[in-house]
Amino acid sequence: MVAAHGRTVLGKIAAGLDDALEARAAAGSPARTRGVTLAAGRGWEVADVICTAGPRDRVFEEQHTQVAVAVVVAGSFQYRTPRGVHLMTPGSFFLGNAGECYECGHEHAPGDRCAAFRFTLRFIDDIAADVGVRRATFNVSRVPPVRESSGVVARIAAAFADGGDVAWDEVALDVAATALRAAVDDARAVAPPNRDVLGRVTEAVRAIERAPSAARELRALAADAGLSEYQFLRAFRRLTGATPHQYLLRARLRESAASLRARDHKIAEIALECGFNDLSNFNHAFRGEFGVSPRVYRARHASPSSHI
Repeated sequence: MVAAHGRTVLGKIAAGLDDALEARAAAGSPARTRGVTLAAGRGWEVADVICTAGPRDRVFEEQHTQVAVAVVVAGSFQYRTPRGVHLMTPGSFFLGNAGECYECGHEHAPGDRCAAFRFTLRFIDDIAADVGVRRATFNVSRVPPVRESSGVVARIAAAFADGGDVAWDEVALDVAATALRAAVDDARAVAPPNRDVLGRVTEAVRAIERAPSAARELRALAADAGLSEYQFLRAFRRLTGATPHQYLLRARLRESAASLRARDHKIAEIALECGFNDLSNFNHAFRGEFGVSPRVYRARHASPSSHI
């Protein structure tokens, strides 16, 4: 599994999580959350955080000491806050206000990996003023994978896979601004999901993330989950914030953008590897997600020293 992961940019990120889970299993050690600080500046810090908890591990209540925004890059988990329970998947933003209590659980599948940012209140207040947001607090606990966050998510994914020089101060500003813009408008609480349905959707999400280039039809996904197509579509959209097709397309585009940043392969080869069989359709979808063509995107963002 790890070797297969290593062939893609997002696969290299998932392989880091797999290695940690395999090491825990081999040692018979308890679950742990390990964070490695990547960078820090005035009012912010970011860490590469890997959690090896699984379905058999007890869930503990924790508390955010600062404003928290974590970008999920591999795995999945359930995030419970006073505003509801959410399924956190790659590409989504985990949000927390300072002093807020929460729980993270891996009820149906082990492990996750995040780029975890912590911000001071002053830093967030300043960003909120700059982007025109009235409240510098989050009214929701999750931002699902959306077009507005695709650029910064791809940038983080490429940085995790490539390990090259990254302007984390710029990334921190983009992450904070994206989270504030996306998360202040909807204050509705989210009802707890059915545990069985949550498990089935989690398995579907993990399958998509393991192989985003594979063909995935709604009928097959629903059958694998043991649900009708309507039941599966409704549950998937409620728990992830996207339809299965939207989620799959965004996973493929995230992989392609990260690859364009970190690899020197031809654009047509990257499109094919990521599940796009038609270059014209790939160019159209990529432009819709990132605002520019793949060629322009690579010219602006590629790392000359990166060869994965």
